[in-house]
Amino acid sequence: MEFLNALASYGLLLLCFVAVGVAAVFFGIFMRKRKDAALEREAAANADQQENA
Repeated sequence: MEFLNALASYGLLLLCFVAVGVAAVFFGIFMRKRKDAALEREAAANADQQENA
């Protein structure tokens, strides 16, 4: 019985690590998309300024 308790405990710990890792990956993708969108807006604004000059 102690073996099963230990196995369940380590399984739960592993599940927590996996959940944090998955959340970090999705957060990183979200932040990268935000940065790419900001860079794209900045490039478009610079292009508009150059066309108007």
